[in-house]
Amino acid sequence: MDLPVARPLNLGLEVTRPVQAPGAAKSTTTPLVTTSRISAVLAVAGLARCGVLRRATAVKKKGVRVVEGKEIPWNLFSPKAPYQGSCISKETITSKTPLVNWETCHVIMDHGGKVPYIEGQSIGIIAPGPDKKGETPAKIRLYSIASSAPGDDETSKTVSLVVKRVVEVAGKGWCEYSNVPKGKDPEFPDAEKVYRGVCSSHICDLNAGDDVLITGPTGAEMLLPEDPEANMIFMATGTGIAPFRSHLRYLFHDKVSKGKFKGVAWMFLGVPYSQSILYDEEWKEMQAEYPDQFRYDYAVSGEEKSEKNKINGEMWVQHKMMQYADDLWELVKDPKTHVYMCGLKGMESGFAECFQERVEAEGMDYAEFLKKMKKDKRYHVEVY
Repeated sequence: MDLPVARPLNLGLEVTRPVQAPGAAKSTTTPLVTTSRISAVLAVAGLARCGVLRRATAVKKKGVRVVEGKEIPWNLFSPKAPYQGSCISKETITSKTPLVNWETCHVIMDHGGKVPYIEGQSIGIIAPGPDKKGETPAKIRLYSIASSAPGDDETSKTVSLVVKRVVEVAGKGWCEYSNVPKGKDPEFPDAEKVYRGVCSSHICDLNAGDDVLITGPTGAEMLLPEDPEANMIFMATGTGIAPFRSHLRYLFHDKVSKGKFKGVAWMFLGVPYSQSILYDEEWKEMQAEYPDQFRYDYAVSGEEKSEKNKINGEMWVQHKMMQYADDLWELVKDPKTHVYMCGLKGMESGFAECFQERVEAEGMDYAEFLKKMKKDKRYHVEVY
């Protein structure tokens, strides 16, 4: 079944700089995420006519959403009218482990400059199907974008995803459904049930030149703060690294933006095995170039142990963070620090496990402390 392919939109937004209040002190720093930069992203797809954005108005515009007084690209392409892009390349970036779902792929897609996005957003992918319900095409699946706005090639015409191939096998972990006839799976012919993720398999099986149906972009929870002196603590498990790769390439890699960030970024990545570590070479290069601003640590649960883990003794993200609790607590208390989590839902309780005692030791209630962080918009969570 062929789906309709949406055409690029030209919304012709008129935009102007925000007016500074009389007598207000002039800013001496350049915002990390500026209105001019966002409008440049929008302009790639013909969504703006000039280089800056205006503040929110009462008029709603298709293809944009106002977030913190700025217009960002939003649902330019819907499931009923997706954009037909194409796969540029697909690379498996993990090595085989004892897990059946060991394979993670980095996939670069061409969107021709018609699907602009900013760091921290997501896109949807529509697989041919059939899905669990037998529907064709399959229901849209959302994926956090793993590239910065200019894309890995910095042409503003590509988008990258990091996707783990979902494989569930009876007798080798959780397996509720089966979508492979018994005895027909090439890897597990003797298994009673095998389920292969419909959309993840579609993406991980793409070859250069293959068509791919894209929706979005969407999402505002994981956007970067404006303050170039802000600090960031990134907590990720597995492919939850995606939005943080997007952020870090903007902060420390891209020609258009590197050098503007003046704060500190500290990333913690949790994976089951060393072979599962994602983008290790990129982090090494960034840390070598910006040793005073960027650091990263891994929690390898299947290979490291932690006395702090009373459940099974494995090293999880929060237990790795506990090794640096003094330094991290000073960062968390800093009103300029933003905390981001992406991946397994347990990270929220892990954050509490790491910092609740310290909050209470300073005479504060943890629930109120967290509520204040959320109110100040410096607590960002996308977990599942």
